[in-house]
Amino acid sequence: MNNPIYDTIGINYNTTRKADPVIADILYNLLQPKNNGKYLDIGCGTGNYLKALSDKGLDIIGVDPSDTMLKEAKEKNPNTTLIQGKAENLPFDDANFDGGMGIFTLHHWNDIQQGINEIYRVLKPGGQFVFFSFTAKQMYGYWLHHYFPEMIRISGEAIPSEEEMFTIFNNAGFSNIATENYFIHKGLTDLFLYANKHTPEAYLDPEVRKGASSFRIYCIEEEVEQGLIDLEKDIETGEIDEVMKKYGNDMGDYIFYIVEK
Repeated sequence: MNNPIYDTIGINYNTTRKADPVIADILYNLLQPKNNGKYLDIGCGTGNYLKALSDKGLDIIGVDPSDTMLKEAKEKNPNTTLIQGKAENLPFDDANFDGGMGIFTLHHWNDIQQGINEIYRVLKPGGQFVFFSFTAKQMYGYWLHHYFPEMIRISGEAIPSEEEMFTIFNNAGFSNIATENYFIHKGLTDLFLYANKHTPEAYLDPEVRKGASSFRIYCIEEEVEQGLIDLEKDIETGEIDEVMKKYGNDMGDYIFYIVEK
């Protein structure tokens, strides 16, 4: 089974994408892990958060469709079970897990409803699952929109709205659904798309952009080239401060969905 997107992005992915300890702590606390519980990481990628949560004592299995990602995940997690597969067709028995997590994975699923149905199926009653994701509404609040409007628009179309996600969760059978907004903290070590909210000069580095799928698969090359020219000019003149101020908001930069079976 191949995943062309992440088989490509997975090359040197860990140069800029490392598990952030603050986010790992949030995930752990939201999961409310049980002693001797069994957990699932869907879309585990190169296993960064899989390792971070395993180091906190979780017995956790990783699932990902990408060969490239799983090879790196195995190097980090040699004693962890890793399975090649997709959320829409999980190779597990019903009511098999006490909980789990999915980090920046929903927007890459072919059928989000089917994937959420599968998660509901494999969770035990009372099982808690946490997703770390984003909404188009949040993305339009990124100052990146000033420089890369089409990239932000296309990226936002890849993910359901918060209201639509609630409907999807309800359709799968989840009734206990909550959200928690996340604002980019300074010193973030996992350089996903808006991670450099406070350090705009970082986006001029091609290695930083490589780790974010928006700059790899949801962008228009000509727009990115012009946007980078404009961004560099605004950084030099100080105009970037006004742009960033204009996009200030209290919506949260990203969102955690917490669902319980």
